[in-house]
Amino acid sequence: MDRAVDAVNQGAATLMGATGDLSLWGLFLQADIVVKLVMVGLLAASVWVWAVVFEKWSSLRKVNRDADEFEDRFWSGGSLEELYDEEGTRPTHPMAAVFGAAMGEWRRSARVEAGRSSVRERVDRASAVTINREMDRLERWMVFLASVGATAPFVGLFGTVWGIMHSFSAIAAMHNTNLAVVAPGIAEALFATAIGLVAAIPAVLAYNKISTDLARFAGRLEAFGSEFSAILSRQGEERA
Repeated sequence: MDRAVDAVNQGAATLMGATGDLSLWGLFLQADIVVKLVMVGLLAASVWVWAVVFEKWSSLRKVNRDADEFEDRFWSGGSLEELYDEEGTRPTHPMAAVFGAAMGEWRRSARVEAGRSSVRERVDRASAVTINREMDRLERWMVFLASVGATAPFVGLFGTVWGIMHSFSAIAAMHNTNLAVVAPGIAEALFATAIGLVAAIPAVLAYNKISTDLARFAGRLEAFGSEFSAILSRQGEERA
């Protein structure tokens, strides 16, 4: 009887020694292979989220700065023809692209002597198409942020459930429910949920902030396109 008790205690001590490391790296190494795959996937998603956030932050900062400089030149009273030749033919940022598309359509319509209403419609359509294309480019990877924010907690929860099931199976096989034996397995399982939240929370916050900034910039492009279309329309009436 004493030998049986000693054997059980020795097995519990062995399990505690093998799983007693509660550091983050230790929890990862001790986790089941499925939980490890979940953790690695969530960590990779988290790194990619931050890469997307940095890229979007840099892109929005640049396009707003370029738009400020372009609007300063546009409203300075200089020649629109010269501005078109310098920036409209080969645009390097969204506002110049909208300007180039509208100006190019206006030039083509003027050559074929189209009616004033049809010219305004063509210019507006060219501006709208260009705005949609430029915003599609700026909104790249936004679906990824939304997907990570929505699914990462559930992926982490799956890893937690799997890890707890695996831990309880091992505990049942040893016939030992000592807290020191149960705790490491539960901790490594809950670690997967923690990583899921680490990936999801920044993704949700970044998605909301970047979406707001993109909507604001889209409104800025639409306002510029409408103003420029009105200017071209007035110039067409003066020439007529």
